[in-house]
Amino acid sequence: MTRKSLTLLTVLTFIMGSQLSGLAQTRRNTAAAAAQPNLLSSLPESDAIAQVKVNRLLNDVVPRVLANNPAKQTELNNNIESFKNRTGLDPRSFDQLALGVRYTYPTEGVTKLVTAALATGTFNAGAIVAAGRLASNGKYREEKYAGKTVYIFSLDESIRLFGVIDLKLRDLAVSPIDPNTLALGDPISVRSVIDSSAGRKRNNVELIALATRNPTAVIGFGGNISPQVLKNLDLGNASFAGDLSGIRQAYGTVDANEKDVDVFIGAKTVDNNAANNLKDTLEGLKQFGALFIGRLTGAKGVLAKSALTNLKIVTQANELQIRTAVAQADIGPLMGN
Repeated sequence: MTRKSLTLLTVLTFIMGSQLSGLAQTRRNTAAAAAQPNLLSSLPESDAIAQVKVNRLLNDVVPRVLANNPAKQTELNNNIESFKNRTGLDPRSFDQLALGVRYTYPTEGVTKLVTAALATGTFNAGAIVAAGRLASNGKYREEKYAGKTVYIFSLDESIRLFGVIDLKLRDLAVSPIDPNTLALGDPISVRSVIDSSAGRKRNNVELIALATRNPTAVIGFGGNISPQVLKNLDLGNASFAGDLSGIRQAYGTVDANEKDVDVFIGAKTVDNNAANNLKDTLEGLKQFGALFIGRLTGAKGVLAKSALTNLKIVTQANELQIRTAVAQADIGPLMGN
């Protein structure tokens, strides 16, 4: 195993985990949880979906994580303002964001993700028009589709959706679905969201169940893992790639409390043996990784040691589950490095 491979797998192991805390749900939380699948089910048919509680992420979690990294906090605020100025949308005025991802394979060995998004919150269509005309330097147009107005910004650059999520789009399309719901993405994806919303089909039922297993999480996701996606991954280790080949679905959450960021990932495999084999491999990597992580110093060492110490790997029938937690104060110094 090369040093590069071990580093990749150590990072992967950290990302694939969580310490899900048992949170008592109030009636308000229960009502909010019931509303979330409705937004997700308005997405078009997808290979993977995710939901993000934007308001909580931007106004609660991120400020605590970046409390000791003012430079990164300033950069994030600038990204949010840039998105607001370019589109007329204030990310902090939105409550939830639902993402639907389709896999495409444009060339051999390459997987491309095509993303459509729905957001709930408050927005002003007039502000979108005004921002488009002012900020796009003439590269802005409006189209009508299925009775909806689609605003299209010609960017020819990468944009951070809501100032947080990197999207490389030539054209960013935005369309109000109803007074409190907005579709975002490339023009084709936004049209597909409009069609899906109008049809009111129960799309992505199985993925929604995976993404909402912990309805109180800041981020939840669920996705199908096709053999082609696994084949296109360059993990640098044939044995580990073989263990991953048994995965058919992945799901997980990112959550936070006053002190920690909790991360969880689950993987549904073809059978119990595949789950146990993957668990054995990751347990071996955990032991070997402890030796490697001991060489890390500074903030990287603190974060890696905390993630590995809290890492729990279990199986339940054909599912692998990994959980870990790290202090928010340990993440901030590494953001942007």
